[in-house]
Amino acid sequence: MATYHTPTFERLSAAKRSRILKAATGEFASKGFQGTNVNTIAAAAGISVGAVYKYFASKEDLFLTVVDMGYSALDKILWEIIADEGDIFQKIERLLRAAIAYSRENPEIVQVYLNMTTQGLAYLSRDLSGKIETIAAQYYQSLVAAFRSKGLVASDVDERIAAFCLDSLLLIFQFSYACTYYQERLKIFVGPQAFDDDERLIRGLMQFIRRALS
Repeated sequence: MATYHTPTFERLSAAKRSRILKAATGEFASKGFQGTNVNTIAAAAGISVGAVYKYFASKEDLFLTVVDMGYSALDKILWEIIADEGDIFQKIERLLRAAIAYSRENPEIVQVYLNMTTQGLAYLSRDLSGKIETIAAQYYQSLVAAFRSKGLVASDVDERIAAFCLDSLLLIFQFSYACTYYQERLKIFVGPQAFDDDERLIRGLMQFIRRALS
């Protein structure tokens, strides 16, 4: 797997690496890639601008390292759920609960991911989407196909389209717990108390998904 930082960055203590990436994540989340200044990241991390460029060849490489950090965390969660026992609906419900937890704990990473989907970063998004989305697409497709063969999913469900719908639902759900625009959007659709009862949201989504797939 490609890395976007220098070997010097690897030799730093875990605490210092974490401090630098936390500062970078905060800046990229609040100002976007174009609006972020490396000087500000350096000041927030307590290092010199020269040190930043010892660890990353460019602002783009620093951004990609932040994206990779978030991707690795999500990938770990996904594979833990894959390894769990349970049918397709139990696994999807676990994914919904994981999306809530991850977004509340890591709202800035989710915002960085949202920023990455903008047209202004299309030159990066093409490569990144191939890496990030392919694994999710393959997972959902295999999940739908496996449980279709067991009779839990309707025989006429197209696993590729179903995978796209499931991933899109999970993506918007995740944004709704981390990004102001999507939070307000959810309140418009579900009601002003949308975030007061996570269980209501999960029950409603699972009812919709079960009826769509069964």
